[in-house]
Amino acid sequence: MTEGRPSHILIVEDEPKLAAVLEAYLQLEGFVTTILNDGHQVMPFIRSTPPALMLLDLMLPGRSGMDICRELRQFSALPVIILTARIDEIDRLLGLEIGADDYVCKPFSPREVVARVKAILRRATPAAAAADGLPQGQPGSQGLQVDEQFHHALLDGKELKLTPLELRLLALLMKSPGRIFSRDYLLSHLYDDHRVVTDRTIDSHIKNLRRKLQGARPDSEPIASVYGVGYRLEI
Repeated sequence: MTEGRPSHILIVEDEPKLAAVLEAYLQLEGFVTTILNDGHQVMPFIRSTPPALMLLDLMLPGRSGMDICRELRQFSALPVIILTARIDEIDRLLGLEIGADDYVCKPFSPREVVARVKAILRRATPAAAAADGLPQGQPGSQGLQVDEQFHHALLDGKELKLTPLELRLLALLMKSPGRIFSRDYLLSHLYDDHRVVTDRTIDSHIKNLRRKLQGARPDSEPIASVYGVGYRLEI
């Protein structure tokens, strides 16, 4: 939570009992919450009242969580944790490919969800500080600039709208430009809780990050794939 102001968590879940349990646990930790139970309600709400983070069920009446996340990523880096009962690898991968920051499989412990929320907000909260006029880099300057403290990244003076996980991944690659980072290394340093995730998860995050870098510097290959080894930053 930001200092002096409770963080607003949007819970998008159509199972009333589950939504109520999540709300109770989050409010107990001092968060402000809103519950929506229909997919059509989500985008209008976010545009009018942007939350700090969204818990998003995939299976919703009206509109699916996948469609919501795809549209959201066209204009916002709002942190998203997907809630899903569909536990096969393909669905997990799709959730990450559309820009989700994390996922939790049902049934889950509400305490685990709260812990995931806190972990992501710890990395994402500095973005709000940057918006309030704290250091953000020098617009118009060339090259890549990443400020993890204020969750801010620029390429050639253009702001990169990165999710917390994407910014963390970019910061890892920037530690040694030109060095090849293995998938195992990136996985072990991206997830604090050392969960079991596959190499394809990293591939999805790299794909999203590469697309955003290329948006700021077209016709470039900012992240090179080294077949059978890993990735290296070439900026």
